[in-house]
Amino acid sequence: MATERTVALTLIVLRLAAAGTAAAMGAIHLHLWYDGYRYLDTIGTLFLLNAIGAGLLALSLLITPTRLLPVLATLGTLFTAGTLVALIVSLTSGLFGFQEAIDANLVKPTLGVEAAGCVLLVALALLSRRGRT
Repeated sequence: MATERTVALTLIVLRLAAAGTAAAMGAIHLHLWYDGYRYLDTIGTLFLLNAIGAGLLALSLLITPTRLLPVLATLGTLFTAGTLVALIVSLTSGLFGFQEAIDANLVKPTLGVEAAGCVLLVALALLSRRGRT
């Protein structure tokens, strides 16, 4: 019984933390979009779509039934990891003709938020799957 309670409580904490990082990721992308990234070809559209997707992910993490959590957390991991990889590519070799700088506005916090989001979502996917078996 104590183990079931611990798993249930941990799932709640992971859901909230993962939703928080998704919301933060979306807020950062929306802020940067308003701050001028909207004028960049392709990148501007992707930033707006990321903000929308991250908001939907955050909301979904809060309202999705537990039985569907493994799928949602896995998809959320892929989305967040893809966003992180895109930032790293933009920092190293450029993406869609745009090269990001490590000292640019919100780059370092974004790296942290997206990396934390990946870790939290992987943990949520694994624990929610374990709780079902």
